[in-house]
Amino acid sequence: MDLTGSIAAVLGPTLIAVTVSEIFNLKIWDDVHPAVVYLNGLVLLIGGLLIVTTHNVWRPDLSLLVTVSGWILVVAGGFRMFFPNARQLAPGLGTYLVIALLFALGVALTAFAFLKSTH
Repeated sequence: MDLTGSIAAVLGPTLIAVTVSEIFNLKIWDDVHPAVVYLNGLVLLIGGLLIVTTHNVWRPDLSLLVTVSGWILVVAGGFRMFFPNARQLAPGLGTYLVIALLFALGVALTAFAFLKSTH
């Protein structure tokens, strides 16, 4: 499996697990301490930087999904680190759309990674 497939094989299932667990646990963000938000941002930033520093590929294929995912993690992590007191997403249509899009991205990355590895 190449680098793109390896990253997708880890990132895809991770996104699936995170989004499904978020649906069941949205209430934990109601009164979360800013330090926890900051630490979450740090983890997202590190994960995103690991992806974009090893895989900053802008071809119109699976590589693009992996690279864009890395940059999304960098931006989301930076936002959470610089604005840990910002209101977290509350249950609602916008939140569910974001979660659904991230879930779909996770499914796509997983499918591409494992289907590509079988060829």
